[in-house]
Amino acid sequence: MEIVNEHAQQYAVKFSSAENDLLHEIAAYTYAHHAGSHMLSGHLQGKFLEIISRIVQPNKILEIGTFVGYSAICLAKGLQKDGRLHTIELREEDAAVSIENFQKANVADKIILHQGNALDILPTLHETWDLVFIDADKTNYINYYQLVLPSVRSGGLILADNVFFHGEVLEKEVKGKNGKAIQAFNEMIKKDDSVEKVMLTVRDGLFLIRKK
Repeated sequence: MEIVNEHAQQYAVKFSSAENDLLHEIAAYTYAHHAGSHMLSGHLQGKFLEIISRIVQPNKILEIGTFVGYSAICLAKGLQKDGRLHTIELREEDAAVSIENFQKANVADKIILHQGNALDILPTLHETWDLVFIDADKTNYINYYQLVLPSVRSGGLILADNVFFHGEVLEKEVKGKNGKAIQAFNEMIKKDDSVEKVMLTVRDGLFLIRKK
C-alpha cells in the first residue's frame, strides 16, 4: 500500500533542507546494491531525526537497528560535545558497512556500535537515555520498549519507526506476523499513561513518544 502520495513526498523533499553529499552517496549506494534498501530511513525521515536530535541536544542516544548507519549519522548531529550514540546491529555485514560510513562522516568517535542481538545487549547498557530510536525487527518492538523505557529520562523521547508497517495495520484484518506485532505495539503505546505520544504520517509511520 502506498502510504504517502508520491507527489506529496516529492513536494516535501523540494521544500526541505537538502540531503548532504555523503548521505546522498550512502543512500544511492544502498538502493543500488542492498536487497534490504527499503529499510533505509532516507532523506525526509533522516532530516526529521536530525532536527529532533538538534532540538533535544542529547548527551546519550540509543538506536536499535543500525542498518548501514544513515539514521545514526543524522541523529549524531544533535549530540552534545561529549555526547555518545549507542547503536545496535544484528547483521555483521551491515555493521561493518556502518562503521565505514561513520568514519566517512567523521562521527566514528561519537558512535559506539554493538554488533549482536539487541535483547542480549540492551541489559548490559547502563545509561540514561535522552533519545531512543527503535527501528529493528518488528516482532520485538514491545520487548525493546519495555527494556529501554525505565532508562529514558523524564522528558526524554522515544521514536519508533514503521508503525504503519507498509499499510498492513490499516487493513480491517491484520494478517502478517510483523503487522500483528506492530499493531500490538501501537495498542500498548496508546494505553501507556506514563508517556505522551503522537503518531506521525511520515514515510511508513513514526511514533513520537515523550516520557512524562
